[in-house]
Amino acid sequence: MEATTKVSPNSGDGLARTVDQASTGAHEAINKVSGATRPVVDRIASGAHQAVDKIASGAGQVAESLGMKGEQLKDMHARAMDQGRGYVRDNPLIALGIAIVAGFLLSKLWNSR
Repeated sequence: MEATTKVSPNSGDGLARTVDQASTGAHEAINKVSGATRPVVDRIASGAHQAVDKIASGAGQVAESLGMKGEQLKDMHARAMDQGRGYVRDNPLIALGIAIVAGFLLSKLWNSR
């Protein structure tokens, strides 16, 4: 960037010339510093992008794994329900006895508190 205020050479004002030189020097220093820091900022930004990509990839893998485990649990639940129904159909009196005993034990457990 360049200084926006220029003093005409005919003004003869030493203070104005000094301000103009200081302004030019400041702009040069800013350009030099910004040029030196640009590679560092680019490296940091690149590292941040890579970190985000790794996190997104890991999250995607976790989501996929959870989806597969969810499907497996649904299948296991369906099989357990089918087995339970089959047992009750094959042994209705035993299933009724188990239900009565389980109800009795649960009522004792809850009433003891």
